[in-house]
Amino acid sequence: MDRTGQPDRRTLLGTGLAVAAVGLAGCSSTRTAPLAARAPADARSVTPAQAFSRLMDGNDRWVRGDLRHPDRDPTRREFVAQKQQPFGSVLACIDSRVPPELLFDTGLGDLFVMRTGGEAVGPVVTGSVEYGPMTSGTPLVVVLGHQRCGAVEAAHKSIRDGKPLPGNLEAIAKALRPAYEQAARDGGSDPVETMARAQVRLTADALRSNQDLAPLVEKGALAVVGAYYSLDNGKVEILTGAPS
Repeated sequence: MDRTGQPDRRTLLGTGLAVAAVGLAGCSSTRTAPLAARAPADARSVTPAQAFSRLMDGNDRWVRGDLRHPDRDPTRREFVAQKQQPFGSVLACIDSRVPPELLFDTGLGDLFVMRTGGEAVGPVVTGSVEYGPMTSGTPLVVVLGHQRCGAVEAAHKSIRDGKPLPGNLEAIAKALRPAYEQAARDGGSDPVETMARAQVRLTADALRSNQDLAPLVEKGALAVVGAYYSLDNGKVEILTGAPS
């Protein structure tokens, strides 16, 4: 107390620090959720329609900027350290602007993700896509193309001009040739965008009908969806295969 009867600065400081310490302790205990409340769901108990709805709800939050950032903390890390049960698989482009975990507002252990230039596929990539449905019961596969895809643009120009791309980039162009040919048949004002969408549809159709995934699709345990991401507004447009 000072001479006027008012608390001195040291008393006020001590009181403030004590209150702050209590507040921080309270925040800490609030953030620490019981481990049992955060257990990941078994993918086999989730239907393709439920997985699809969860994914698209996440994209809607991304578009609106109302993100939850789920499954991104040490507690979740502890749960999935020994076992994973992703509810979906996404085959997307390598483009830095199209990270599936962000644009679907998901977290650790939620998705299997494969990324190749222009969603180009081959035996290793196809095997990687098959891994989730065939070993973990993952009920959903999404092939995700996107607006202004540089890999598709480069492949389109290379094939059109008859000039191979350097190094192993040529392998991407060869993998995308069917989409180039499909786009040439389809026509349209923007051949690169038409080709990018054709690549999504062709890839999704091929995965849906391959000898290992087709039986799962036929019995309703798996959906293979073709989708297209807008760089301008963040929205994922469904092109083919949405489960009902």
